Amino acid sequence: MKTTEFAIIGLGGVGGYFGFKLARKYAADSPVNITFIAREKTYEIVKEKGLTLLSAENGDPVAKPHQIFKEVAGLGHIDVFVICVKEYDLENICNQLKDKIKSDTVILPLMNGVDIYERIRKIIPNGIVLPSCVYVASHIKEKGVVEHKGNPGKIIVGKDPENKQFDPQTIVSLFKDALIDIEYKDDSFPAIWSKYFFIASFGLVSARYNKSIGQVNEEPGLHERALKIMQEIQAIALKKEISLPENIIELTFQKAASFPFQTPTSLQLDVQARKENTELELFAGAIVAYGNALNINVPETTAIYDEIREGILI
Repeated sequence: MKTTEFAIIGLGGVGGYFGFKLARKYAADSPVNITFIAREKTYEIVKEKGLTLLSAENGDPVAKPHQIFKEVAGLGHIDVFVICVKEYDLENICNQLKDKIKSDTVILPLMNGVDIYERIRKIIPNGIVLPSCVYVASHIKEKGVVEHKGNPGKIIVGKDPENKQFDPQTIVSLFKDALIDIEYKDDSFPAIWSKYFFIASFGLVSARYNKSIGQVNEEPGLHERALKIMQEIQAIALKKEISLPENIIELTFQKAASFPFQTPTSLQLDVQARKENTELELFAGAIVAYGNALNINVPETTAIYDEIREGILI
């Protein structure tokens, strides 16, 4: 039986959670080999001690991969690349990967954002890219240690628009066997865009004003800015013929209300900490770029994008 080679690129909150589950399931003498790609300090810790996942789902909190490398260049043949990096690392990773992608190589990006598929395709025209949406409340507690809280992580994965003949069910089954909640849909873009309505609008407004999800939802001025951003995203989604519920904006505000009132967003934390790299481009740059490409005005997103870039933060 042929061994399926997986490579998990990035051991942050997402890669650490799903990579742990895959590595724990597919340990020695299994039909699947799990390889990790991790940066310097994380590489050293995981190579020596294994990857730790602190979660109510686990018994043993440590899992070891089949092998681990610091660089993509060290990899041999890989069947499935699971990309779990931040948006600002995507281009760099794709450039490192492009010479390793064959016609039947599968790329599964577990990342936020509505333009991830297109951005991968600009650099990697071949292979199979499965558009996906991921939900997981996990974060790096310290190097080599990921903490997970709340509901089990979930992946929604769909067909590659350029390779509709490829059926991902075999890969989906390997995830399911590792007790990962993964749902297959022919078209995963509605799920990707539905999530984006929430993370982009609430991320941008919370980052601009340093206010929680509950405050953005309930304070009239902030609610209005989030609403206008959602309306601009909706106009783009309609032009791109993404199949979304007519009441997607109402549903998004309802979703926000389900979070504990004081919950911050990750973009808020990064922007307010004045981090050099944030996902601002993911949440605002993409909307502005789509607006320009599709001839749709996006004044609210453009304004808040400029305010955050110029450091106008309250």
